[in-house]
Amino acid sequence: MYVAVKGGEAAILATHDLIAEERRGDPSIPELSVAQIREQMALSVARVMNEGSLYDRDLGALALKQAQGDVIEAAFLMRAYRTTLPRFGSSVPLDTAAMAIRRRISATYKDLPGGQVLGPTYDYTHRLFDFALMADLGSEPEAQVAVSPLDNTMPRVPDILGDEGLMEAESPPADDPRPFDLTRDPIEFPADRDVRLQTMARGDEGFLLGLAYSVQRGFGSNHPFAGEIRLGEVSVDFIPEELGFAIDLGDVTLTECQMVNQFQGGKDIPPQFTRGYGLAFGHSERKAMSMAIIDRSLKARSFGEAAEYPAQQEEFVLYHCDNVEAAGFVEHLKLPHYVDFQGELELLRKIRREQEERAAQAAQLEAAE
Repeated sequence: MYVAVKGGEAAILATHDLIAEERRGDPSIPELSVAQIREQMALSVARVMNEGSLYDRDLGALALKQAQGDVIEAAFLMRAYRTTLPRFGSSVPLDTAAMAIRRRISATYKDLPGGQVLGPTYDYTHRLFDFALMADLGSEPEAQVAVSPLDNTMPRVPDILGDEGLMEAESPPADDPRPFDLTRDPIEFPADRDVRLQTMARGDEGFLLGLAYSVQRGFGSNHPFAGEIRLGEVSVDFIPEELGFAIDLGDVTLTECQMVNQFQGGKDIPPQFTRGYGLAFGHSERKAMSMAIIDRSLKARSFGEAAEYPAQQEEFVLYHCDNVEAAGFVEHLKLPHYVDFQGELELLRKIRREQEERAAQAAQLEAAE
């Protein structure tokens, strides 16, 4: 047994060396730096930060490099590191209405206060390879971008509808309790909205996208409007107990999405629009939009709607959207299960023997008759 353990340890240490060799690739090719990944693979870095529950662009880039681009493994690295960090307190709630806008669009109003800001997007690009990107250029020409000052007042579209009384009103819970902290406490059901949004914020983008698509097509036939999607920087304020006033810790890049859904109303609720909300680190529109669609689906019971399809079942959504946990449970099947399998194998052999004995006995009885 001791020899087997030593042999296994040697193999594990050897595979660490193989990982490093595979990660580096061809030594004749220049190695990617963390700064290059951070600046040129920003969308992947944003996904790692979201699913890793930690806003740090340098660490997100390092995690991607260490994990050879495997986003789930990189998110796992981020979460593991996050658990080692001291906690000083909670920041002041972010004011996304005061966001320094880089992109802001609405599918509901063509001419909205503050204007549409197309910003950086792949929405209108041709899905054709740009082979010029393969060229090894010493210096790339700077893009000529027309810059004009943006309107400092850019009200959110749901607020515009709310002024007419046409949008579901939202207000903090009574006494405005401290939000649930998913990193410290386990989920309990029924889950409040803050728990649902936190869980989805670090959930797997692909899983949430699939669920959102199911709402639009396979189940629910719900086709919301993108009330507003905005991307930009928001300042983070923190109030130290010893100071008693807020200090600016810096800016974070966020993507916010508010979906607008039609609602026929009920006994005590007039016909109105309802909202779904999504918020994610970095430029993460697909993630924020998927969150917003599912957020509205998970509010079904509060509107007296039947929870009939998967995206309306909060236990299904929240228990299965975490890709780090899901990957761990799937990938643990690669680990040794020798004892368990031998038990299953012996049980199967026993059942087969008993079945064959019964068949033989039945054949003997038939022959005797």
